[in-house]
Amino acid sequence: METVHMDVRPLSARSIVLSLMLAVHPPEMTPAQLVASGEVFDVPESTLRAALTRLVAAGDLERSGGTYRIGARLQERQRRQDAALDPPYRPWDGTWETAVVVAGGRSAPDRAALRQEMERLRLAELREGVWTRPANLDRPLPAWPDDLVVVASSRPMDERGLTARLWDLPGWTDTGDRLLAALDEPRPPAERLAVAAALVRHLRTDPALPPALRPSGWNAPRLVEAYAAYQAELAASLGRPSHTT
Repeated sequence: METVHMDVRPLSARSIVLSLMLAVHPPEMTPAQLVASGEVFDVPESTLRAALTRLVAAGDLERSGGTYRIGARLQERQRRQDAALDPPYRPWDGTWETAVVVAGGRSAPDRAALRQEMERLRLAELREGVWTRPANLDRPLPAWPDDLVVVASSRPMDERGLTARLWDLPGWTDTGDRLLAALDEPRPPAERLAVAAALVRHLRTDPALPPALRPSGWNAPRLVEAYAAYQAELAASLGRPSHTT
């Protein structure tokens, strides 16, 4: 098998702990489990315990009754991660949803927050302030104030052309193929965890298109399957029950 060269950056002790906690359900581990997992990923116990102390101080982890759990902010991140693995699809009737930002003079933080919200909703920016996508996701849009965002439905004449303009689907697929191949290669556990983390980040950018607009060879389902298999493998190595989405 040909080796796939990817820029897999080693994860810090903090990132290893968070990746593990986000991958398991429920998202909690005992100190003994975390120390044992640190050994699997070549993290010295002293380094891992220092990372745990910093994570608790930052509010990323909470410790109660001798168990570490992810904090509220990371609980939301895990929900988004799980949603990326199992998008809430609904039958598509050909309509698109469009959100047009009509407010001006907003602060840079407010603009950045709204952009992040649009991206979490898997909307793509057609032009500045105009966000759209096929209406095939079973989730409501926020109740934005009328003087901030106007929401409309449409039926584009050239759906495939618009899709190609909004998303680089060949590039997305190519990155996914490379991640699949990298995860399938024999690698040290820490490197495999880093590849799996990159795979999840990639899935979070999946446009979740209806089948009619996906290109041939669309590999998002295979990416989801590969990460689910890795989760089961990871859970077994940590002595945890497996979780499927």
